[in-house]
Amino acid sequence: MNIPKLELVTFALCPYVQRSIITLEEKNIPHNRIDIDLGNKPEWFKELSPMGKVPLLIVDDRHPLFESAVICDYLDEITPGSLQIHEPLEKAYHKAWIEFGSQTLNNIAKLYNAKTKSEFNNTLSALTRRFELLESETKAEPYFNGKTFLLIDAVYSPIFRYFEVFDLHFKIDIFENLPKVQVWRTNLMQRNSVKQAVREEYPVLLTDYLVKRKSYISSLLKI
Repeated sequence: MNIPKLELVTFALCPYVQRSIITLEEKNIPHNRIDIDLGNKPEWFKELSPMGKVPLLIVDDRHPLFESAVICDYLDEITPGSLQIHEPLEKAYHKAWIEFGSQTLNNIAKLYNAKTKSEFNNTLSALTRRFELLESETKAEPYFNGKTFLLIDAVYSPIFRYFEVFDLHFKIDIFENLPKVQVWRTNLMQRNSVKQAVREEYPVLLTDYLVKRKSYISSLLKI
């Protein structure tokens, strides 16, 4: 199958963008990236993106695709091999935990937007419970389903990346009693496609973003 011309519209801090980039890198798909400022969206982007969000995949200058799940499925389908399980029940099971990952990102957003220490700690407790559920599901040998890197791993990589930055500034023991999740997290952060999903200055960019939230987490950052 001929690969069309692909342009991925991105924002440097978006975890959903990272999913798409990881998929592109894992499948060695040629593409161009166009980074925009979501705080000052260009007019051409507003015209192409019905949701006003990234990622946006422009295919052969004709069909723009939006929503990371759609983009990743499309990229997987147009290239040899697959980052998904073929057996219907297992595939659905993975998709369910991918949705769980998306909801976990919402919890992380609540964490860095929490205004008080109490709100922060309550959200952290909710996040811990979510990772405890993952502890019983992941094989971490070295990835979620075993030795093969799959789309579900691309989904959780940006989640764990937040904690890589948090660890630079303050200690969170969220994974302390979750050995399998910790192994999975460590293995994902070492994978080349995951490293390529963000700029080298990502930790600084995320730190600056969190400082500007003026939330409880801002007071914990070392700047």
